[in-house]
Amino acid sequence: MSEGLRISADKDTGVAVVTLDRPGRLNAVDLAMADELAACWRAFRYDDSVRAVVLTGAGERAFCTGLDRDADVPQPTSPYMLDDPLLRIGPKANDLWKPVIAAVRGMACGGAFYLLGESEFVVADETASFFDPHTTYGMVSAYEAVYMAYRMPYGEAARMALMGTAERISARRAYEIGLVSELTPPGGALEAAVRCAAVVAACPPQGVQGTVRALWAAKEAARAQALAQAPALIALGNLPPKRQAELFTGRRRDGFRVR
Repeated sequence: MSEGLRISADKDTGVAVVTLDRPGRLNAVDLAMADELAACWRAFRYDDSVRAVVLTGAGERAFCTGLDRDADVPQPTSPYMLDDPLLRIGPKANDLWKPVIAAVRGMACGGAFYLLGESEFVVADETASFFDPHTTYGMVSAYEAVYMAYRMPYGEAARMALMGTAERISARRAYEIGLVSELTPPGGALEAAVRCAAVVAACPPQGVQGTVRALWAAKEAARAQALAQAPALIALGNLPPKRQAELFTGRRRDGFRVR
């Protein structure tokens, strides 16, 4: 893999660790990383030595901040054919039914929810925070909001999506509402997630993978119907890219509340 994604695997435990490795860009996903993530998940489908996966981000500041705003994503002129490169970055989008555990340190926001939404559960340390900036910059939170609506109570998902950059959910609050399943001291999320993954990987893989598939199936139909509406909602509700960029450039960097 090229710079941007780092992968290690322990053949003894059956646990692979996938690290988003662009800390200078707060682990934002560019088009190359999107391709790497898709290829990574597809490759794991054929690697029987990998029985569980931990997904994390490099550095202390962020797990992932979504799509890199400098990424050039060509779009067709038709609103019926929007191209969203983040749709292919998650394990389920690539037909991987091995368990994936997210280990979060620092910020997780916006497009990071494509990854958290397709992980089995989330372990976070006390530095973690979660927010969705879309509405602040004149964008519809569609895919992100749908994913989060299945990971936390509706009112919490709605508040996060609608408050934009004005508010961040602390690691403690995320744990209280069920978005995070385990809270660790700073720097401890990765170790805790690997420990969980090793337990899962020690179980017979057919039973584990069937359980992952069953859990996903429990809400898959409703989720798929909701996600199917996302392209139209985005096409209707997003401001023109130039205006989005103006709002992003003029943002206040200290104007948020943590709860």
